[in-house]
Amino acid sequence: MSQKVTAGHIKEEEKDLVTVEEKIDKAPISTKDDPKVNSILGFLIQFGVVAVLFFGIGFVLGQKKYDIQTTGIVPKISVQGQANQVQNVDFSLFWKVFETLPQTYFDKTAVDGQKMMYGAIAGMVRSLGDPYTSFLDPKQNESVKGDLSGSYEGVGIQLGFDKEKRLVVISPLKGTPAEREGVRAKDLILKIGDRDAFDITLPEAVDLIRGDAGTSVVLKFFRDGESEPFEKTLKREKIEVKTVNVEYRQENGGEVAIIEVTRFGEKTDEEWDKTVDEVVSKKPKGVIVDMRNNPGGLLASSVHLAEDFVSGVIVRQKYSDGREESLSAKRTGKFGKTRLVVLVNEGSASAAEIFAGAIKDKKRGKLVGEKTFGKGSVQDVIDFPGGSGLHVTIAKWLTPDGNFIHEVGITPDFVVPMNAEDVKNERDPQLEKALELL
Repeated sequence: MSQKVTAGHIKEEEKDLVTVEEKIDKAPISTKDDPKVNSILGFLIQFGVVAVLFFGIGFVLGQKKYDIQTTGIVPKISVQGQANQVQNVDFSLFWKVFETLPQTYFDKTAVDGQKMMYGAIAGMVRSLGDPYTSFLDPKQNESVKGDLSGSYEGVGIQLGFDKEKRLVVISPLKGTPAEREGVRAKDLILKIGDRDAFDITLPEAVDLIRGDAGTSVVLKFFRDGESEPFEKTLKREKIEVKTVNVEYRQENGGEVAIIEVTRFGEKTDEEWDKTVDEVVSKKPKGVIVDMRNNPGGLLASSVHLAEDFVSGVIVRQKYSDGREESLSAKRTGKFGKTRLVVLVNEGSASAAEIFAGAIKDKKRGKLVGEKTFGKGSVQDVIDFPGGSGLHVTIAKWLTPDGNFIHEVGITPDFVVPMNAEDVKNERDPQLEKALELL
């Protein structure tokens, strides 16, 4: 939000400057035949415009607690950081390298000024050490938006980082090449093609794994419990993700609705509402919400789904200044009294954990499966002119009871493992336990 406000102020200042320049251009100068006077006046006019320009920039940056000084054309910026400590940053080195590199680098065809600028910004953001805060160039930003819209070309892997900040699979999406080839949640990704993944950002990894349908990518994995890494060649295809699916089981005493939510994207709320109306019309004796291998997505969408089961606070957000904000149910849920079981596993992350955490804290239903992934941070998305964007961690989220689950996860009420043999033989002990509880 603050970034957008700043941009708005700058635009207003630019308008003022344009107005000043127009007035100056139109002002009558009676000494137009005197070259010397014209030269002096020209200098004064240019000086005035530059002075107004720097005043405008200084005023805008001043509102954001920045102080700018100039030494020639090289700015020095003071940034107010933690505990109001002011850090003076001299950008002269940056500009020197930016100027020197194209002049000295051997392969002139590789020098791309825009690409260098994107790389510099990405490196600046990366210096924070938070793998979920990253700068995305226009191509990467478009790719991420396609993911949330539910349509892209790739292999169906949702990515994240473990507590050691190593690249891992959060979950393989159902019915995708990754799932068919046996990729599992928590598999470490060691290599993407020829690129080592030990020091890589999330957008870079996504960019390398995705590609045109029909092409392939070789991924090198390591799985806990295995002695050696292994490789898989995954063929990319068009991924169309329907985020909400429902099926019914006839059990003793009535029908049970099993609603699977694969992620929280732009279409999830609409798909969920249609599914809920269908399920309610059937009057089932119970509902199972399957959040297994759901990597999360839009926080607001997780709140929307939870509203159909619980009232009051669903999730709390805590900011760096200690301020706390609660997001609560704003409507009466359609499943307020329906018996409920939620399925989770180590591929349930972020927004899926918000949903599960609200259900558990309010004792609204039982959680069955395995401990969840453990991602408790909140990212905001800021788009910039030209198509680039910034994903920045703005807060951490807490369950209604104030539990912070980052790198810890949520332990279900009934821990039911599901191993490779179960998958191979198409057994689902977690679902069977949920049906038993209902």
